[in-house]
Amino acid sequence: MTTESAPTNPAPTDPAPAGPAPAAATAKSARSLAWTRRRHSLARFWREYRTHRAGLVGLLALVLIGLAAVFAPLLVGSDAQSVTEAPGKPMESPSGEFPLGTDQFGRDLLGLLVWGARISLSVGLLAAILSVAIGTLVGITAGHFKGWYATVIMRVTDWFLVMPTLVLAIALAAVMSGTIWTIILAIGVTTWPTTARLVRAQTLAVESRPYIERAQALGGGHGHIMARHVLPNVMPLVLAQTTLVISGAILTEATLAFLGLGDPTSVSWGGLLQDAREAGAVSAGHWWYLAPPGLAIAAVALAFTLCGRAVESVLNPRLGASR
Repeated sequence: MTTESAPTNPAPTDPAPAGPAPAAATAKSARSLAWTRRRHSLARFWREYRTHRAGLVGLLALVLIGLAAVFAPLLVGSDAQSVTEAPGKPMESPSGEFPLGTDQFGRDLLGLLVWGARISLSVGLLAAILSVAIGTLVGITAGHFKGWYATVIMRVTDWFLVMPTLVLAIALAAVMSGTIWTIILAIGVTTWPTTARLVRAQTLAVESRPYIERAQALGGGHGHIMARHVLPNVMPLVLAQTTLVISGAILTEATLAFLGLGDPTSVSWGGLLQDAREAGAVSAGHWWYLAPPGLAIAAVALAFTLCGRAVESVLNPRLGASR
């Protein structure tokens, strides 16, 4: 007689320990996917941007001028601004030694032009960033919050729009200390209304989409809606607007410096024009003192405008900008 053996139960296997590892791996995978999408977006943006010849010309000009400004101490020396160690005679015409001539103190105008690029570009960039930041904040909040807040903030924006920007900037620069930061602040707080109105219009268009209502229904607060849904959708407009505002900021800085409201201790292109006017270069016919800084201002403003138009056309193909 055979005895039936009792069935043996297999040893239970321990379940996989649940811990933070799967969640961390998921978060890492999500970040990797996000970075991959960003890289693909940048590559697609560059492919579209390269089709705009005017934008490439402007970008090349900005790169060359930017490199010259960054490496100014190596290119022209750190003593190019010194009045006591001026290498030439006052008001020398262009020559082999001084390709752009000398100023009223005998300083090489080519060296001053390279050093002036540092101040003019820095002021233009920082003032444009400040202006666009204020305009973006005002535009998003005015488009998101309805009622009395939007009415009040847009009336203030309209007041800044109808007031002459240059007059407001001159008033601020005149009552504050004459430093570079004063010029940046004066330009930034007077040139934001245009950006604010553009961003507000785009915010209203974004918040009319269905996914905004779903986010609100799921409990998304005001900060979440504005930061996670509205801001990413208005950033292309903000980027294009920034490149266009920079050229205006550089022109405004040059105007303020020409009027004697800039920093007297630093060299800028507008300051060079002011020095040329005070030295009587206009009446004496010293064209080499006036033409280079004026052409530099015009070239940089045009380059930023070309880049801005190209960026705007890439981000919004419906504009149909010419190439």
